[in-house]
Amino acid sequence: MSANDERVAVDTADVWPDDADEDEGVVINWFLSDGSRVEEGDPLCEYQVEKVSVDVPAPVTGTLDEIVLEEDDEFERGDVLAWIRPE
Repeated sequence: MSANDERVAVDTADVWPDDADEDEGVVINWFLSDGSRVEEGDPLCEYQVEKVSVDVPAPVTGTLDEIVLEEDDEFERGDVLAWIRPE
């Protein structure tokens, strides 16, 4: 198994607003940077969909290994925003 197989994807599928008609969002703000240690549930970033801002929590405790989408990047629901290497 390669090291990349151990990483956990950070996406928006679980925190997408139930009443949103759109399937596209924009990353507004990253609260942490690559290499930061995170606890499960810590807010990692904020995105906006239909003028609603939503925080994305860390799915696991570990290290923020790679930010895939930068601030102001557009994405579709379920796209990977970042990768966490779990402890």
